[in-house]
Amino acid sequence: MQNDILDLIKEKRNGMSKGHRLVADYLLEHFDSAAYMTAQALGVAAGVSESTVVRFAAELGLDGYPELQQRIQDASRHRLTSVQRIRLSESRLGDDIPGGVLTSDMEKIRYTMEHLSRDSFNRAMDAIDGAGNIYITGVRSSAALAQFLYYYFDIIYDNVKFIRSSGGSEIFEQLMKVGENDVMIAISFPRYSSNIAKAADFAASAGAKVIAITDSASSPIATHAAEVLTARSDMASFADSLVAPLSIINAMVAAVSMRSHDEVAARLRRLEEIWDEYDVYEKNS
Repeated sequence: MQNDILDLIKEKRNGMSKGHRLVADYLLEHFDSAAYMTAQALGVAAGVSESTVVRFAAELGLDGYPELQQRIQDASRHRLTSVQRIRLSESRLGDDIPGGVLTSDMEKIRYTMEHLSRDSFNRAMDAIDGAGNIYITGVRSSAALAQFLYYYFDIIYDNVKFIRSSGGSEIFEQLMKVGENDVMIAISFPRYSSNIAKAADFAASAGAKVIAITDSASSPIATHAAEVLTARSDMASFADSLVAPLSIINAMVAAVSMRSHDEVAARLRRLEEIWDEYDVYEKNS
């Protein structure tokens, strides 16, 4: 996993100039609010010039202030408590909460679309198509994503297993039979679940191909993954915004349905007959 930027700042702080130490101290103490400051605003808050902030980023070996800001944001997402997240969101969203959240979500989808590796996506879909069994897992907020993916994959495939975890050894008991011909789709976003990282390690050690849906190549589950599908996530409040990961999952469902068009169509026709017979949906008048 990529070194946490705050740990890097602590490590280098004592060897810095006075101005850079001021920036370092401010970031270490106020990383939650500093994560969304411009270089100029951070300079004012730390008592230094904007150029000092830019040089501070270069001293850390970064390409510039935007990379420093992104790394601080990444670190803050898995360090902040739920209470800190609420306080931060109040300062970021302003008065127009729907507008602020929806605009932020659109930006996350755009960023994800621009940075998602199509080669990795296609290789992941090839692995899913050829899998003996497909295991899908995610916990806490990511459980909703995993359940959504399982619902549609279970319509398309006969070999899909949803892995639930309530702690302890339960998740590993459900993975006991995982093997070389299998695929595990692991979903995890900050704050990362240690159970999902351990499950991905378990599956990879058994020879299964792990496909990670996460926010970064430095995510704990990415270490064990053959393919990493990255989606931008961020805080809307104390809850994470998961619209971009859900868009990737929608793309996965669309891809497998197009690859198995005739079989999927036949299954859906049969489902429609069952739904009609048992009045699953309200009929149009």
